[in-house]
Amino acid sequence: MTKIKSLFLLLSFLFCCTSTIIAQEYPKAILSGDYPDPTILRDGKDYYMTHSPFYYKPGFLIWHSQDLVNWEPITRVIPEYEGSAMAPDLVKHNGKFYLYYPAAQTNWVVWANDIKGPWSKPIDLKVPGIDPGHVVGKDGQRFLYVNEGKVIRLSDDGLSTIGELKSVYDGWVYPKGWKTECMCLESPKLTYKDGYYYMTSAEGGTAGPATSHMVVVARSKNPTGPWENSPYNPIVHTYSDRDNWWSKGHGTIIDDVNGNWWIVYHAYANGYHTLGRQTLIEPIEWTSDGWYRTIKKANPIVTNKTTKQGLELSDDFKGSELGLQWTFWKEYAPEALTLKNKSLTVKANGDSPDNARKLLITPTDKSYVTQVEVQFDKDNQAGLILFYNEKAFSGIVSDGKNFTVYKDAEHNTKIPNKFGKHFFLKILNKGNNCTFSASKDGIKWTVVAKDIDVSKMHHNNYKGFYALRSGLISFGKGKSIFKDFRYANATPTEKDMSAYLMVFHKDETHSLYMALSPDGYSFTALNDGKPIITGDTIASQKGIRDPHIYRGPDGAFYLAMTDLHVLAKRDGFRDTEWERDKAKYGWGNNKGLVLMKSWDLINWKRKNIYLNEFSAEFSEIGCAWAPEVIYDENKGKLMIYFTMRFQNEANKLYYAYINDDFDKLESRPQLLFEYADPNVSAIDADITKVNGKYRMFYVSHDGTPGIKQAVSNRINGDYEFDARWYDPEPKPCEAPNVWKRIGEDKWVLMYDIYGIDPHNFGFSETSDFENFKDLGHFNEGVMKTTNFISPKHAAVIHLTKEEAEKLAEKWKLKLDFK
Repeated sequence: MTKIKSLFLLLSFLFCCTSTIIAQEYPKAILSGDYPDPTILRDGKDYYMTHSPFYYKPGFLIWHSQDLVNWEPITRVIPEYEGSAMAPDLVKHNGKFYLYYPAAQTNWVVWANDIKGPWSKPIDLKVPGIDPGHVVGKDGQRFLYVNEGKVIRLSDDGLSTIGELKSVYDGWVYPKGWKTECMCLESPKLTYKDGYYYMTSAEGGTAGPATSHMVVVARSKNPTGPWENSPYNPIVHTYSDRDNWWSKGHGTIIDDVNGNWWIVYHAYANGYHTLGRQTLIEPIEWTSDGWYRTIKKANPIVTNKTTKQGLELSDDFKGSELGLQWTFWKEYAPEALTLKNKSLTVKANGDSPDNARKLLITPTDKSYVTQVEVQFDKDNQAGLILFYNEKAFSGIVSDGKNFTVYKDAEHNTKIPNKFGKHFFLKILNKGNNCTFSASKDGIKWTVVAKDIDVSKMHHNNYKGFYALRSGLISFGKGKSIFKDFRYANATPTEKDMSAYLMVFHKDETHSLYMALSPDGYSFTALNDGKPIITGDTIASQKGIRDPHIYRGPDGAFYLAMTDLHVLAKRDGFRDTEWERDKAKYGWGNNKGLVLMKSWDLINWKRKNIYLNEFSAEFSEIGCAWAPEVIYDENKGKLMIYFTMRFQNEANKLYYAYINDDFDKLESRPQLLFEYADPNVSAIDADITKVNGKYRMFYVSHDGTPGIKQAVSNRINGDYEFDARWYDPEPKPCEAPNVWKRIGEDKWVLMYDIYGIDPHNFGFSETSDFENFKDLGHFNEGVMKTTNFISPKHAAVIHLTKEEAEKLAEKWKLKLDFK
């Protein structure tokens, strides 16, 4: 028995250390944040990768992995270098590691016997050009390629050159109509396989239009050519601004220990150029004619869970040396720093943020918060900054008398500092919209400035190829002391939640309502039970229905509604009962949805979309109802799904992908689910992911309308029909919505009982989605409303204490949130 138990424990340990990732759609990010121009090598079972440091010093952070998924930083190669260093090539040859890189109008090389160092001082190869790529011929001769298809021979030790730089490759000619920055043939990365040298290059320019960058490949029997272009070019390219990733390019191919091949490259996240270019991976396959191309699926990757993914960005400064997360800007000044007693003392430099001493980290999230404790000497200013370059930055600093808020490099305001020379600062960056706060004790915070827009601070406006980085700043004549620097993703999780928000509409007004609850049992409507937003101000039919709210992975709130007024003739908004002929298009016919996005539930951005305008094939839809939003983790996109029918046929459920700005469909609506009998309507879908399964509750019109459930292992299809009715009501029901009780293994199934008079909501509770406990109706059981009755088609989400309090304060509602 003891042996069996020991074996079980061993197997359990091995399972915890390694797990298999189910094949997902690619590309996917392996390093989020500003990690451009990746160069990667495999050394046995180990993989190493580094990127462009530009003016951030020390430079060339080396990452290590044993699975191509989880990456740990291990060292920075070069403390100082001339100019802006970029686009390196990391190689191993004859037992030594070499790093070739361009800077200051020439190319350099450093080498080491161990990847962790020590590394040599930079050696000037006196070769013009950028983006070096190293290759070794069959005879052992070494060559170095640079941009524009040029190559020069290297000495046997790889530390000098022989002969002249010559042009041997002209690149691949892409179609004239493509929107790019320039031809810009660059980034040659060389690989030898099966008798051919493959040169993977970049073209199109690295930023600008979404469709600028690309990866192309050519091959030769000789390391110096002649080169033939691949018929599969471009290997990687952003074809449309609907893509998740813009300006995909600068690729390197790599084989793994199992014989699979991959391409690693960089790209901007759609709408988030401020984060810089992130490192992506995508599987490739070798064709029968000896070329490679990307594929959608890959063999499962066995991941090593003992490798901690990413770089810890928070710092309590308890070490004796500056952490790997920190870099200076255009200097390397460790002599200006003192680490002692869990504090970082920084000797100031310059007289303003543009020339100040800065220590920066690389944010990895679309929404994040940074915080630090600050203390400083006389004649010094210190604080927190978001820094792109000398002409593009934002932040908050203080001299002890005032807080100076830099909206950007040209605009700043001063606000009295009541805390003196010892205080706490915080920057909350939610999707490029920032709030600056200050505190005396780090507990109670005062908002100093809000709605600071930093979305324009990126390369397309200020050049340089950098990212908007967060960090510490000190300028003047004295010293600053920083303690307990914190960085965190700003999207709250369940452990942060303290309240519930319900959105709903009413037939009387066709407008949007909201209600708050501290406990998930008793809900109180905002605005004293009156609409939050009236339907006639946001909908083309002058009325909204079926509101649904969702918190996205970026922390923003996405609100989707039906653009429809079913009593518009009565209320004087329409001369006819319906927008179009009822005999042809059915009851409640409409074509539009109202989409709104907010970071604070108070300020909203709106877009009305119409399905008939998306494509001619949807010109004859009879309705577009009850939209809901969910995040597709595999696709990396928001998915909107809704009820739709063509003319007067049975209703079915459809889905499409939508952009992060929540104002444009990015894919053609496709069938999500239809009832087992296709002549029976299925409407009002609500999808919840629980324990890896997607549970869709919807309304079936198979007899008395009511709630049914369909379950799938994937978000956008394969939902299995279940004949069971999941509501306990004898009267017609619709609008199911599932929400979780905070901190409990309980989910509430809420539904609109429109078949009773007055209509009301019903509630059932479950822990396993098989057994449901009937909780009754609003005000006829444990669920209560305090200042409203007869809501229609609602949805519930969780809020943090801070979010709930701000919303309650806005609408002058007094509730106690724990």
